[in-house]
Amino acid sequence: MRAPDDAFADPKQAALYDFFDGDRSDLDLYLSIAAEVDADSIVDIGCGTGSLAVRLAEGGKTVVGVDPAAASLDVARGKTNAERVRWLLGDATALRDHHANVDLAVMTGNVAQVFISDKDWHETLSSIRSCLRPGGWLVFETRRPEARAWNEWDLPPTEVTLPDGRSAIVSRSVTSVEFPLVSFEGWTEIDGETLWTGSTLRFRNQEEIARDLARHGFEVVDVRDAPDRPGKELIFLTRVSVTPRPGDS
Repeated sequence: MRAPDDAFADPKQAALYDFFDGDRSDLDLYLSIAAEVDADSIVDIGCGTGSLAVRLAEGGKTVVGVDPAAASLDVARGKTNAERVRWLLGDATALRDHHANVDLAVMTGNVAQVFISDKDWHETLSSIRSCLRPGGWLVFETRRPEARAWNEWDLPPTEVTLPDGRSAIVSRSVTSVEFPLVSFEGWTEIDGETLWTGSTLRFRNQEEIARDLARHGFEVVDVRDAPDRPGKELIFLTRVSVTPRPGDS
């Protein structure tokens, strides 16, 4: 699996992540879906700083948050009620010890798109399926390639005021579009220091994702529009298929 981006792995940037990520009203959708599918045990894959995992745990769910960035997990562990969540350092392969007992697995934000190689993507889907109970759910979001979101990602140097009152200059630039891969870089200048991060996302279309899910024993139950970004994202609601795959016991 690829190493986490500096935005999550660098302690200085991880500490600022929640501020730059806004109010996270987009997570309300996942809370409602967890209730809709009557999930009691939930795994948040690529949980980052734990915003969703903590909210789910506060609602009485049994929650595991897994992420490969130790700095982000440090931020998560410092949040109110973080002790209600079991935090795991690692990628989706760390879930294989759960032995098919999880009701729901989720991937929010750009998590499903960080797996730019087919190997990493399929290994992730396989690991998720192994931790879900029969009939368990996988719910995640991904950007519609046709919306060409990267056309709106460039940000000229912009001054912002941090929660502690300091000023920072932030900027972002798309560096490469070699579809289905899009790369970008970001800079944050604080107190004379420049913090850099770079990332590459893979844009898979709906048909490709459905085919990959079926390969790993998932049935697509519904594909929804993201209420906070209409026309720009797809929300996949998938379930472990009731039809056994060859080789399944």
